[in-house]
Amino acid sequence: MSSVTNNTQSAQESDLQSVLSAEQIEKTVSGPSGQLTILHALDIDVRSSEATAIVGPSGSGKSTLLGILAGLDSPTSGTVTMLGESLNELDEDGRARLRAGKVGFVFQSFQLLPGLTALENVMLPLELSNTDNAEERAHGMLEQVGLADRTSHQPLQMSGGEQQRVAIARAFVARPALLFADEPTGNLDSATGTKITDLMFSLREEQGAALVLVTHDDRLAQRCDRCLKMADGKLVTL
Repeated sequence: MSSVTNNTQSAQESDLQSVLSAEQIEKTVSGPSGQLTILHALDIDVRSSEATAIVGPSGSGKSTLLGILAGLDSPTSGTVTMLGESLNELDEDGRARLRAGKVGFVFQSFQLLPGLTALENVMLPLELSNTDNAEERAHGMLEQVGLADRTSHQPLQMSGGEQQRVAIARAFVARPALLFADEPTGNLDSATGTKITDLMFSLREEQGAALVLVTHDDRLAQRCDRCLKMADGKLVTL
């Protein structure tokens, strides 16, 4: 019976397409004492609809790795392929065009534009990808995250939990194939963090987005399909 189960799982895994892969990623920076290697020859593959947590102590390279995987930073060496395209072959504008409408982000510090309303913040990714009915879709997404009465509020007029709900609405409004989250509950109290986690995973399951999540929270990591642990810029076995 176990053999049949394992074969079924293997078949299911093979049916999932790779949406993000990194090969031999290294990141080196110059420091007062010379060259410092932050990431050491990392290989990662993320498949469609898969949730992957990256955990490890502060300074282990988690956020640096996330930034490189998302195309927000460039590796010193190695290759990153996102949604079938090599990020190494794209300039900053090209990477931005690739992400538009296909990739969502949720950050610890929310990263909302302070001069825009909640509705305008959520509309941004739709407008960048020239999506029709941007305002209508943004309204619907804010309603889905429980903020139908906050559409005209600016970020500083909302609580931390409300701001993160806006950020989640913005991340999911374009129905991305890939979502990056960097400590999404790091600035929230435990109760609010739990609600935000439930919301994010519920939307991810509904839309089928692949998720790459950096977190210190073991409970959050355990909700993912797999967990990668980092130490001193390397992936280590859990």
